[in-house]
Amino acid sequence: MFSPSKPHPSPVRPALAPVRCGVRDLRERIQTVRTAQKITEAMKLVAAARVRRAQEAVVNGRPFSSALAAVLNDITRRLQNDDVSTPLTETRPVKNVALVAITGDRGLCGGFNKSLIKKAVARIEELKKLGLGCVVISVGKKGNSFFSQNRDPFVEVDSFIEIGGFPTTKEAQVIADDVFSLFVSEEVDRVELVYTKFVSLVRFDPVIHPLLPLGEVCDMNDEVFRLSSKGGKLAVERDVVRVRKEGEVVTPLMEFEQEPVQILDAMLPLYLNSQVLRGLQESLASELAARMGAMATATDNAVELGRRLSVAYNRERQAKITGELLEIVAGAEALTQID
Repeated sequence: MFSPSKPHPSPVRPALAPVRCGVRDLRERIQTVRTAQKITEAMKLVAAARVRRAQEAVVNGRPFSSALAAVLNDITRRLQNDDVSTPLTETRPVKNVALVAITGDRGLCGGFNKSLIKKAVARIEELKKLGLGCVVISVGKKGNSFFSQNRDPFVEVDSFIEIGGFPTTKEAQVIADDVFSLFVSEEVDRVELVYTKFVSLVRFDPVIHPLLPLGEVCDMNDEVFRLSSKGGKLAVERDVVRVRKEGEVVTPLMEFEQEPVQILDAMLPLYLNSQVLRGLQESLASELAARMGAMATATDNAVELGRRLSVAYNRERQAKITGELLEIVAGAEALTQID
């Protein structure tokens, strides 16, 4: 069980111990550090390129998600006085809660996976204290590994899902179908999405977003950060999405050619799919940003370590040369005294 984290000041880096080894060992260590530096630098650049692609996917999908949310809000607002109910909006007493935990497939991304798992475990503990059942749908290899090894009689793991790349509507539909079947069959009474919200390149917060039952339709957030390059350096651009004012409708007049229930039954699963896809995209962007930061830190550490090793190598080499010169001079003086 993880303990909640507490804010604390940044620790002061302790003084490093002096390097003590031979010239040959130092030469080999310098070569090893330089090789590791090249690898971490390449991984940082790859992660930076993939962050941009992931954010472009979020931006490209936002118009559809926003328009769908606007239409659903207007339909539900016009039908709020009618006796209309759909399976996804049915509210009932909560006895069991399903958690969709989205983690990464790989490591080398700092505390990204650990913080998400910690958030999910904390939520499970809250549900346990409330006496509610818990069903977990794990997405990602790291989460699958954790929940498969840490079996809890209180927690029922419904499925393990792996994405394996950039998420698409196909992968989101698999998760949405699983969530839909659990909720409609009344195996669970509430579904929550545990994912990592991308705030900036250095900040990504694990959050819990309610999925079902569907209440007020809204977007997960109202701004997106995109990675760009300016002057040969990485930069962050913020895209702010206009939020509709309360009471604003898509069109002043709306006529239903079909029954409103049929329209909602067709659009609500599509909205659920879009919310799951948004969570997958946000988590992937956060994972790539975390990996980029971790590799940047590793590269900086490799540079610093290489510098220290080079200084130690030069000192050892200079000391060896000086010792050899002293031996030659001492030998020459000894021969002079004998003569």
